[in-house]
Amino acid sequence: MSQSLPEEWFIKDTRVNAVIAWAFAVIFVVLAIVSFLNILLVETVMAAIAAFVAISPAIAYRSWTWTIPWPLLFVASLPLFVTTARPVFYDEIVTGISVATLAMLVVVALELTTAVRMTPPFAIFFTVIVTLATAGFWAVGSAASAAYLGTTFLKTNTELMTIFTATLIAGAIAGVLFWLYFRRQLAANAERSGEISA
Repeated sequence: MSQSLPEEWFIKDTRVNAVIAWAFAVIFVVLAIVSFLNILLVETVMAAIAAFVAISPAIAYRSWTWTIPWPLLFVASLPLFVTTARPVFYDEIVTGISVATLAMLVVVALELTTAVRMTPPFAIFFTVIVTLATAGFWAVGSAASAAYLGTTFLKTNTELMTIFTATLIAGAIAGVLFWLYFRRQLAANAERSGEISA
């Protein structure tokens, strides 16, 4: 797996997918505004990133139908609808996988809108690291918000470590799933190339 990530692995050019993806983009923008008004700064940043990722292919290709597949946007939207302060282990794993999916979509957005190019192994590593960094960003942001704005935060260090552990597991699970997906796509590409050369 040494070649760079082809954008067609993550982009669709259909009207139905585009309508759903743009609907998700609007929802993300609304969530960002609502979170900002409620002084939920971490959620505001995550929603804003999700909105940008949702519309970045359309901007890059200058076509409103070029969008991220809507099931990926749905998975990425889950942490915005889940109460992240709840230290329930399995809920945190689901949220972590969602964050990892969003991180992978950020990789795609970077490849579409910048000169950055990543190979599948590095993209997987980057996704896991960004997932863990997001958990740290959430913890620092939530603690600062609790200290200066009077919002709620976790009561014990054990709860915080539970969230970090669940996020690590989720990042690893997502990394394996992306690796399997990339292997399948690379095998399909090789098969298509063989058919063309034959």
